[in-house]
Amino acid sequence: MILTAGLSPAWQQILVFHEVTTGEVNRAMDAHWCASGKVLNVAGAIHSLGEEVDTVCPVGGPAGDAIRAEFNADRIPATWIDTASATRICTTIIEQATGRVTEFVENARAITADELSEFEFVYQQAAGSAQIAVLTGSLPEIEGHGKPVERYRRLLKVTVPSILDVRGPELLAALPERPLLVKPNREELAATCGRSLGNELTVLAAMKELNELGAQWVLVTSGSGDVLLTSASAEWRLVPFSVDVVNPIGCGDCLAAGIAVAVSEGVEMVDAARFGMAAAAQNASQLLPARLDRRLVDQQAIRVHVNSL
Repeated sequence: MILTAGLSPAWQQILVFHEVTTGEVNRAMDAHWCASGKVLNVAGAIHSLGEEVDTVCPVGGPAGDAIRAEFNADRIPATWIDTASATRICTTIIEQATGRVTEFVENARAITADELSEFEFVYQQAAGSAQIAVLTGSLPEIEGHGKPVERYRRLLKVTVPSILDVRGPELLAALPERPLLVKPNREELAATCGRSLGNELTVLAAMKELNELGAQWVLVTSGSGDVLLTSASAEWRLVPFSVDVVNPIGCGDCLAAGIAVAVSEGVEMVDAARFGMAAAAQNASQLLPARLDRRLVDQQAIRVHVNSL
């Protein structure tokens, strides 16, 4: 079983337009709603790839009810932490004429210290049955206590191999617990390291710093560009294949999900990253996030080229 956990889910609205004109009334051609946010995208992708998944996540309000209903209808197992604050709503705007995709993101609302404690307890119980865990998403404020930057480090103390998809202080705080893989994108890596990363050599140097601080593997994405992967002793470049992009939202989450699935099946990390990149590519070609076809992902993974640096 793969365990996925995070504190910032979302109920996602996707609006499709021919083209958007700012400052004017724009009428959508099509509209969709779905469960989203990093933790829910990862869970949905793992489920669609045919692996057993469990999900630990706080939800509240009407959006939380809608998320519960969707996961129940799709038979995706989850333990929900009830919150007094309503789950956020985010909106994706897709323009067919230009190919532009614009994301409007509402920050996750604050949760209480008791809700956070319940989340941590449930996670610890579920982790005992997990082969691998994916911890993902930003941390919300805790009412009266600010942001708990040490929270992911506390969760990593549970001895299960973990993929960590976070950034900044919470990532740095977690590295001493030696996560199996951390996967910031290039901008997140720069923000985490506190400096600009102008070329590949500076990116690789920053990745190696995370390896030295405890990350067993570091994977860095750069939009549709090459993916870099490092361990303490080696470096790789993975070259993606091109796809016709419909909606890129959730691609990083499908990448994490694909890697988790492959690792749980005994695949070595470099090939697991290829499988994850194929999952991300399929996600980009679809309107709704995290609806993957395992057969197609298996077929496409071999199209990802790997070069040792």
